[in-house]
Amino acid sequence: MARGTAEQSAGGSIATAWSRWTTRRWLSVGVAGSLTVLLVLGLLGFWALDRASSVTDTLVNHSSPALTTAVRLESAMLDQETGIRGYGLSGQSSFLDPYTEGMADEKAAVTKLRTLTAGDAKAAADLDTVLARIRTWQTDFAAPVAAAPPGAPVELAAQRSDQGKNDFDAIRAAAAVQQTHLQAARNTAAQQLQTAQRQSNWVFSAVALVILLLSALVVTALRRGVTAPLERLQRDVREVGAGEFSHAVSATTGPADLRLLAEDVERMRRRLADELAFSDQARARLDEQAEELRRSNGELEQFAYVASHDLQEPLRKVASFCQLLQRRYADKLDERADQYIAFAVDGANRMQTLINDLLAFSRVGRMHQEYAPVDLEQVFTATVDALSIAVEESGAVITHDPLPVLTADRTQIGMLFQNLIGNAIKFRAPDRAPEVRLSAVRDGDRWQFAVQDNGIGIGTEFADRVFVIFQRLHTKEAYPGNGIGLAMCKKIVEFHGGTIAVDPDTDSGTRISFTLPLAPAVPVADPGEPERTEVVA
Repeated sequence: MARGTAEQSAGGSIATAWSRWTTRRWLSVGVAGSLTVLLVLGLLGFWALDRASSVTDTLVNHSSPALTTAVRLESAMLDQETGIRGYGLSGQSSFLDPYTEGMADEKAAVTKLRTLTAGDAKAAADLDTVLARIRTWQTDFAAPVAAAPPGAPVELAAQRSDQGKNDFDAIRAAAAVQQTHLQAARNTAAQQLQTAQRQSNWVFSAVALVILLLSALVVTALRRGVTAPLERLQRDVREVGAGEFSHAVSATTGPADLRLLAEDVERMRRRLADELAFSDQARARLDEQAEELRRSNGELEQFAYVASHDLQEPLRKVASFCQLLQRRYADKLDERADQYIAFAVDGANRMQTLINDLLAFSRVGRMHQEYAPVDLEQVFTATVDALSIAVEESGAVITHDPLPVLTADRTQIGMLFQNLIGNAIKFRAPDRAPEVRLSAVRDGDRWQFAVQDNGIGIGTEFADRVFVIFQRLHTKEAYPGNGIGLAMCKKIVEFHGGTIAVDPDTDSGTRISFTLPLAPAVPVADPGEPERTEVVA
């Protein structure tokens, strides 16, 4: 029981340790193990090849040539014996030629055998025995016979024929033993070569089998340890990427770094899901607020138009009756009463002008014509014509660069030009005639315009303030107006997708620059002007 518990604990510890291995560690260990196995197999293969090569060298370069040379040595001795026997019987010198050639062949064979059997004590002993027998035969029989004078049979040959035969038989017996030993050595080398070839075949078959098994093991390990977890992670991420943010990214198997990656992706998924849920809630709230804002804007617009009609009618009555009162009772009222009546009429007129300006400002961006090509040359000409009285009274000089054709709302562009050029004339310096120039420069997909004058200028601290509605830098007595012109210009330019600002680097006068795109984006259609309601007093 305790042993089983210990084994389970050890197995759990090993599994825990393996579960902490990263992909890099798995690959490092796998590559190191594979290289070790391949190295061992390579060494085995090298050993098998070296052994086969060594045995082949022994067989081809030593055993077989040694046996062949031993046979040639015996053949050389047979030639010598044939020549000596013939010379001894006939005394003719021609019979000594085989003897002489046999001695030369003998020396060559002996020299070659010495080289081939170097290091082989048994082969060297056999060769020494053969040579000893050869020296005995040559000394006791062959040399004396060959030294006898030619012309007649050699008596010594007949006298020592038995001895010569016995000595030569000893040579043949020693040669037979030598050749038997060399043949045995050759057979042994041939068997060793066959054994080495079989070993090489087994080794290389084992190498091929181990490589196949190792490849299968590597593929299986990569499949289970890396590829499969990555495929599961890919499937999970793909489902999340397809919009299934509630699908959990699981990581129960695989190397530690892949599981950590899956955990990071899962945390990111949960955060995205939370952010998406919050975004959906925020979008729902924004939709509700936008709907409420549209309703409120509709009510405000309805109120504005109704209020404008209801306010203008009483103002006209106040002004009319004050003027009627002044005409009918002029002789009965004093100068102070006339002044009060004039104040009332002026206030009513200014209130009516203010209401009209405010309505015009509210219509920008809400009531507009369809965008169409607008020739700014024509708009500029129409604007100067509309300001002709102010131009004539002030002596203003108005110039411009060649103006392009843009896609815009013609009416609003006319209001923009009229406000900017009109302001340049109105806020002129008292000691010089106004000079106004409208410049135009192409800048990519938009145009850069600027209206430059030589008037009283705008301080840099007021550069942003002048575009706020109803903001004035001067009193109505000095310069008339309601402080709505530049605010309307800003609204028109931004409605067309441009920008407007006061240039702070102008040395004298005022320079207001603005941009207009060649073709502004189609604005979102605003609800039309609500129907005016007539209120009868």
